[in-house]
Amino acid sequence: MTQSPLSPPFKLETERLLLRHPLEGDAVSIFERYAQDAEVTRFLLWKPHGSVTESQEFIERCQRVWTEGTAFPWVIVRKSDHLLLGMIELRPEGHKAELGYVLARDAWGKGYMTEAIKAVVAWALAQPQIWRVWAYCHVQNAASARVLEKAGLEREGILKRWSIHSAFGAEPQDCYCYAIVRSGPSGRAPK
Repeated sequence: MTQSPLSPPFKLETERLLLRHPLEGDAVSIFERYAQDAEVTRFLLWKPHGSVTESQEFIERCQRVWTEGTAFPWVIVRKSDHLLLGMIELRPEGHKAELGYVLARDAWGKGYMTEAIKAVVAWALAQPQIWRVWAYCHVQNAASARVLEKAGLEREGILKRWSIHSAFGAEPQDCYCYAIVRSGPSGRAPK
């Protein structure tokens, strides 16, 4: 993957959330809040972390990809008490950018991820080179599908045998594809 010409801010703020660049000190919170939780990671592409060391390695990866410009991860922190809730990442590729995200179980159902996605999508689509922001989720992940829809992304279809989710074995799984696009010069989304 080539380096992106994007220069996202290290911090994005919403009404209730601060999205910020990951720091080395976040590893313990990431591990304790969600990375070791099999229920949280069930629909993700990676297995639960077995130790804080794995979470530290993940932080190192986050810092590396940001520097390389191949992905831009933000830690999601609740402003009211500074509790780490999860993460969101934007992965640019040419005129499009993919979203990935994870949220601690006790933060589910409160609208936090919808709020975070809206902030990242708004920033991304304001960049002249980004025309499409997209994400996918396992077809059984109804909660993630709802979050994407609430954030304004539209379901485009099913990606057959799209990704391998470790909790489901070695076979590639079907996923829903969601996207939101920026309007063209005519004011309409291109067809």
